[in-house]
Amino acid sequence: MTILRVATYNIHKGVQGIGPARRLEIHNLGHAVEQIDADVVCLQEVRKLHRREARHFKRWPDLPQAEFLAPEGYEAVYQTNAFTRYGEHGNALLSRWPVIDHQHEDMSDHRFEQRGLLHVEVNAHGRTVHVIVVHLGLIPASRTRQVAQLKRFIEREVPAQAPLLVAGDFNDWGVQIRRALGAVDLVAFGDGRNATYPARLPVVQLDHIYSRGLKPLGLQIPHGRVWWRMSDHLPLIAEFEI
Repeated sequence: MTILRVATYNIHKGVQGIGPARRLEIHNLGHAVEQIDADVVCLQEVRKLHRREARHFKRWPDLPQAEFLAPEGYEAVYQTNAFTRYGEHGNALLSRWPVIDHQHEDMSDHRFEQRGLLHVEVNAHGRTVHVIVVHLGLIPASRTRQVAQLKRFIEREVPAQAPLLVAGDFNDWGVQIRRALGAVDLVAFGDGRNATYPARLPVVQLDHIYSRGLKPLGLQIPHGRVWWRMSDHLPLIAEFEI
């Protein structure tokens, strides 16, 4: 049996806290990604650059966060979702396996939220696996339209028989999205044991991993102070048979 280990993690741009009390967590997140030891790591709220934070924090990395977080030997793929006054941020994928191709699609539903999907093809154990990283909107109606767009993208860009993973921060804990996707959800929605948000005292599951053509084997969510200090989300880690 060949195992594919996958993680999704909203890293909150590598910074926690507000105002003068905010602290840089990107270095700790680098250690966390290594500890997760996933073949594929799907990341949301990843900064490419931020000029104000770079001036504020003396240890701000010289590299974009996706490249900084990639363990040795991993490939990093990043695409911008949002442009802000001081920089830009988006989704990223870190892969232990060779990256074959990647693309980005804008999923912004209105001018107040810039969203997108990142589609990456990786060669895992000799098979092409399609991975889509998403970060959906905060408004329910927007999420409904974004899921419909995601479905169209899958139908257009992913061969029907190809192994597929869709992972990320869905900002939703109901069953509507699961039904709309028509994919196999690894975990049950609404199950408190799978809660990922807020990290300090998780009560809802906003982060999900869907699969098609892969057999789910297990699920892990690390807990504890070291994890809730790094981000407002906990990472979701899943294993599949490929």
